Amino acid sequence: MSGNGNGHQQAALIEAQGVSLSIDGADILRGVSLAMRPGEILGLIGPNGAGKTTLLKVLGGLVRPSAGSVRLMGRPLAQIGPREVARAVASVPQVSASEFAFTASEIVLMGRSPHLGRFQIEGSHDREVALDAMRLMGIDALAGRFITTLSGGERQRVFIARALAQEPRALLLDEPTANLDVKHQLDVFGVVSRLAHQDGLAVAAAIHDLDLAAEFCDRLVLLSRGSILAEGAPEAALTAEHLAEAFDVQARTYRDPFTQAMRLSLARGEHIA
Repeated sequence: MSGNGNGHQQAALIEAQGVSLSIDGADILRGVSLAMRPGEILGLIGPNGAGKTTLLKVLGGLVRPSAGSVRLMGRPLAQIGPREVARAVASVPQVSASEFAFTASEIVLMGRSPHLGRFQIEGSHDREVALDAMRLMGIDALAGRFITTLSGGERQRVFIARALAQEPRALLLDEPTANLDVKHQLDVFGVVSRLAHQDGLAVAAAIHDLDLAAEFCDRLVLLSRGSILAEGAPEAALTAEHLAEAFDVQARTYRDPFTQAMRLSLARGEHIA
């Protein structure tokens, strides 16, 4: 179910060149270069601590790298104001907390703020965009519910809808299906896939589930210790050698007989005959 590959023929929407980041003397990212292209889902995979979340923050302008550069639509990201960045790039963090009793619809409508003036209130168009985003995520029935009463999975879909209400050109997702059951995992990636392949959205997603990454991503970047270990189509990135080096596991790949999607069989070294 991976994409049509058209993203490879497009100019980069977000491009990182030689990005490194050190925090308190620890190297989090080391010379990372990659491009996000319209019409493509880019999966960021790797073990815990590999730098996936930090890289998403750098790509979204939330963290400035210690070295290297990030460009948004050809312009240095560091020279673009936060409101202008937010009109082009939407981010959904791994944990989206809200301590205040906003309703789901109010949370989603907040996604329209980059498009409003300083003292401007939302109009009918903004409300319609927000409602469309809720419908896309299948949460329009939750519109009047307070966010504090929703399950973790329901909250996650609300915050994804808020990001879509920004009408971004690029979408950054950090473990977007972490709190979702199997059906809603497939639903979320189905929506993201349509937005990328049909509407030209550029998507980068940090994903722990390698089977989901292989099935839905057009291209994968395998990070290990803050560096890119492998990059390419799922078949090229998810090799036994790459996975052994990054995760210290033995891997075999096969095609799911039902979906024909690439699947992985993983085991610790001592469990392989």
